[in-house]
Amino acid sequence: MRLKSFHAPTMQDAMRLVREVLGDDAIIVATREEEGVGVRVTAAIEEDEGILAPHPAIQASQSPLRFAEPAAPDPIDIVSEALLRHGVPAELNQRMMDTLSDMDARDPLSALAAALDSVFHFQPLPDGRATRPIMLVGPPGGGKTLTVAKLCARCALQKRPVGVISTDTIRAGGIEQLQAFTRVLKLRLMTVEDPTALADALDVSRGMDQVLVDSAGRNPYNASDMKDLRDFLVAADMEPVLVMPAGLDPVEAVDMALAFRQIGAKRLLSTRLDMARRYGSLLAAAHGAGLAFADVSATTKVADGLIPLTPTILAKMMMPEQQADERRTKQTGTHA
Repeated sequence: MRLKSFHAPTMQDAMRLVREVLGDDAIIVATREEEGVGVRVTAAIEEDEGILAPHPAIQASQSPLRFAEPAAPDPIDIVSEALLRHGVPAELNQRMMDTLSDMDARDPLSALAAALDSVFHFQPLPDGRATRPIMLVGPPGGGKTLTVAKLCARCALQKRPVGVISTDTIRAGGIEQLQAFTRVLKLRLMTVEDPTALADALDVSRGMDQVLVDSAGRNPYNASDMKDLRDFLVAADMEPVLVMPAGLDPVEAVDMALAFRQIGAKRLLSTRLDMARRYGSLLAAAHGAGLAFADVSATTKVADGLIPLTPTILAKMMMPEQQADERRTKQTGTHA
């Protein structure tokens, strides 16, 4: 059976689209009113049926469309409800749903993963040798220092040489926190106070598989803060990666992401996913600022590391109940 969704301002317009595209044998599976958009009708037709209807003039004389008996929830409806639950902004929500209108959605997880893959870019941080030093940037308290520690632990486990530098010399306890991690991992930590010293430290770190720079938290709305950060970035050829916690207001998250995008950030590393249940702000930030998803942190434990994001992994994080259903299905060998 082929499923297809139709969006239109009114139910009458939607039914007309169903007839024109799928013909009179189509079965209406579900209808839904969407605020600010109109209506969405999901219709089905058997695979061996033609998908082109007769001429519209002939259609008018034919019998009305049939409505199906209550059936299992439409995967597309489940995805739509998940996006609403996560607080995904309306415009982004609609764009993601539009990508599913021509897809054969077999289950909610694969449908959401397909929508995420169509709308977003996914570029996890390098697991091996990096071509450029990586500087983690972001607002205060976003989890940059802990993320540096996790990246260091990843390199240490792989026995890869890694250079660690901190510019966070103002925050009370900032250096000490990172020192505690590097001491356990038996890594040398270099601290710098200005762009010139940073350039020198990067020269010392040449030859390392990865060089990680922990920066001080910066207020994205403070011009002086952002200028200081830009001065550090200009001192050397580094890639700034935005570290942003989950659970923010979606509109605020977009504004923050845009500010860091202006200084060169192209990837978003999300933290504190274990402390949030709605990830709409992360989707909004990535989409609004044109950032690629990198990795995520879902625990404060350094040993548990980071999770490189893919469309499927993000879909499972957004719909854990569907992942649980999928796991039960595999265990019992039954299908819904």
